[in-house]
Amino acid sequence: MSRVVYLHVGAPKTGTTYLQDRLTRNARTLARHGVHVPTGSPLVTPALFQFRAALDLLGQDWGGAPGHARGAWDTLVRKVSRMDGTVVVSHEILAPAPPERAARAVRELGDGAEVHLVYSARDLARQLPAAWQESIKQGRKWRYRRFLRLSQEGRTWFSRAFDLPKVLETWGADLPPERIHLVTVPAPGSAPRDELWLRFCTALGIDPAWAPRDSDQANRSLGTAETQLIRRLNRRLDRATRREASFDELIRGMLAQDELVRRNSPAVRMPPALHPWAAEQAERWIGWVRDSGVHVVGDLDDLRPVPQPDGEPWRDPDKVRAKRQLGAAVDALAAMTTEAARRRDPDDRLLARAREATGRWRER
Repeated sequence: MSRVVYLHVGAPKTGTTYLQDRLTRNARTLARHGVHVPTGSPLVTPALFQFRAALDLLGQDWGGAPGHARGAWDTLVRKVSRMDGTVVVSHEILAPAPPERAARAVRELGDGAEVHLVYSARDLARQLPAAWQESIKQGRKWRYRRFLRLSQEGRTWFSRAFDLPKVLETWGADLPPERIHLVTVPAPGSAPRDELWLRFCTALGIDPAWAPRDSDQANRSLGTAETQLIRRLNRRLDRATRREASFDELIRGMLAQDELVRRNSPAVRMPPALHPWAAEQAERWIGWVRDSGVHVVGDLDDLRPVPQPDGEPWRDPDKVRAKRQLGAAVDALAAMTTEAARRRDPDDRLLARAREATGRWRER
């Protein structure tokens, strides 16, 4: 039996949701060509199963009922060990794993197999604004300025996940450079829509035609007013409530990724004053990649930040006009009221708290 395992460890905010969903949608056709995307059962998608396995490997337990990830990593390893051909394991929360966890993953997946590491990356001018929005969707309360300062200092989870040299040194410690694949994410509008998928397939050594079904899944971006609204709502909800599954369903799912992304609002961008720092980080990354000899799929220029166009003002996400926030709040309240009417239980605790918090949007 011959087996090659491609372990895709992120980074977050590099189109991973799209890539994982496309793998899931085409799992059967890929399997016919000897490419396997392991899952736990027919009732669990590969993406969800591999998320739980990643949580279990990292010793974490969030995103579901207590204990929902227990034993998932060992189950994944057993399933992979029974497969022949190419196996793809993917989740972005693995990127900032500590060395001992990364070594365990490579060792256990590599028992009787050849392991390859895949890491996707894009420039920090796009990464950090997207990461702040994602953290707000997940229940964080910090202001944009504080998030950026802590990220510059390497003190956020996202900054550790985005540190290209550190991630590849940690995960690739026991791998030759030719088995480490860096996929760069093209800038919006600079390449065909499916360019990222084509690059990902190149890294995996598979034919894109084996996965003809496209995906419409993506973590779409919120504007400044909408992100500020969710942040202020998070401040009104206690920590226990923000960790409930219903919070993820209502706030992150319905509001942040459905209703509010449809509004026309200025985008969250990196402050112009931080562009020199982002450019300096890009040059550090590029220099490391060139010296390392890892396999690059794409263009290293994709890692260099593109400055904001001249004449386009930068909007501070921490200073959004009250009128803009009010418009977002009314739309959010309308969506949640409709959802409350649809539900059988009108006394849903989280929904009641969210409505109350939204109604007090003017208070600071």
